[in-house]
Amino acid sequence: MTRLPEYLKRPIIDTEKTKTVRHILKNKCLNTVCENARCPNKSECYQRNTATFLIMGNVCTRNCRYCNISAARPLPLDKQEPVHVAEAVRDLGLKWAVITSVTRDDLPDGGAGHFAQCVCEIRKLTPDTKIELLTPDFKGDKGALDKIINSKPNVFNHNIETVRNVFKTARPQGDYDLSLEVLKYVKDNSDIKTKSGLMVGLGEKSDDIKSTFDDLLNAGCDILTVGQYIQPSKQHLEVSKYYSPEEFEELKQIARNAGFRNFQIGPLVRSSYKAAETAENNDGIQV
Repeated sequence: MTRLPEYLKRPIIDTEKTKTVRHILKNKCLNTVCENARCPNKSECYQRNTATFLIMGNVCTRNCRYCNISAARPLPLDKQEPVHVAEAVRDLGLKWAVITSVTRDDLPDGGAGHFAQCVCEIRKLTPDTKIELLTPDFKGDKGALDKIINSKPNVFNHNIETVRNVFKTARPQGDYDLSLEVLKYVKDNSDIKTKSGLMVGLGEKSDDIKSTFDDLLNAGCDILTVGQYIQPSKQHLEVSKYYSPEEFEELKQIARNAGFRNFQIGPLVRSSYKAAETAENNDGIQV
């Protein structure tokens, strides 16, 4: 594996606050994408008393070649999980909660109803908390997407992940155009803010990135995130390029020129990192 540039390295932070976050998550038997996807921002987010909840288990029915989450036969849904998520949101004092999931192609609705139940339970306990859902594509099923829409999250996020020319290599069980259709369906049928993100460093060219930005805007995407792909292990796709901080500044300008006003672009940006600030500030935020 290629050695990481220094600007992509983050220190391990272990304080009473990070221990408290881990204790609450463990006590509620909850998974986080922070742990399962080996997010480089985990310690910082725990220090800020926040985490991104990973619902419906910690194994996936798809095998994306960039992702650290394992592909395997998943367990049945934990019917108490939505309540436990809501209790963790309350105990952490979250004003902005982000919930994502593994892909559950084994479920009739892909788990959309489980997402909706999490929103419902959070609203019961902490009605002022804003909620962002980061979902799989649900195979484009409109009934499943309607369940998400009817739950009324503040932000609907579905990541495109990479450009069209790289998509099938990175996401062999996904579909680039279907992901765009998912974003467009939510935008056309609700007033929910929509969000998507992609990684760079998988072999894309500058024109590919510009085309993806345009495709997302045409699908009605309001919020954009872009970060550097970091190879989780030797079994995953190799990094084709580490973008420099200066090149990320150039990507910010490309996003502005394309028409995005809410975006977060930087080496260590991940889709749920500083989610509230990204959604509520125009012309990007400093990271």
